[in-house]
Amino acid sequence: MGCGRVGSALAVTLDDAGHSVAVVDQDQASFAKLPAAFGGQTVKGIGFDRDTLRAAGIEHADAFAAVSSGDNSNILAARVARETFAVENVVARIYDPRRAEVYQRLGIPTVASVAWQTDQILRRILPESAGDEWRDGSGKVALTQLPPAESWVGERYTRLERESGVRVAFLTRYGEGMIPDADAVVQADDLVHVLIDPSKRDQHLAVFTSGPEAH
Repeated sequence: MGCGRVGSALAVTLDDAGHSVAVVDQDQASFAKLPAAFGGQTVKGIGFDRDTLRAAGIEHADAFAAVSSGDNSNILAARVARETFAVENVVARIYDPRRAEVYQRLGIPTVASVAWQTDQILRRILPESAGDEWRDGSGKVALTQLPPAESWVGERYTRLERESGVRVAFLTRYGEGMIPDADAVVQADDLVHVLIDPSKRDQHLAVFTSGPEAH
């Protein structure tokens, strides 16, 4: 739902990947953002109206994204998709990060645009102080970037995981992402993205910054 810059880009990406896509927007002119080669369906109407959603094929949808410019419309549409039509994968874009947290706790995945954009900027200008890259709705699991001490260089990532209690999700090396295997070792300037228990953040960080235990 929503055929602005985000919605149109999302629709084109899914269409190019071979998915069946329907775009809903109450402004017919918004569909002009879609390229002539777009193979999906366009439906003019209010995104949380049940008849409009049925016309877009919501009853057979595997996923629904509410990315219009209005928080209220997005959350209403997301709730209708989830609660009325039992769509399994639903996400809503919410501009107000405080409201996004509330809906996240209610089980409706959200993307808080302002918070996300601010975080992405901070990660580029102050990478050492940026917050988590992702948190699950319960707040018990977080994906974050932790800086390993120089003394970790040359040690295997399996040891880093064992001693710090984190799970290495992936790392960025020379600008390219990679998933370390059992033999991968820490190299200088690796950016390490790890899954952590936020309540044990200080414990994890202490191991990362102090280096491996002496044997």
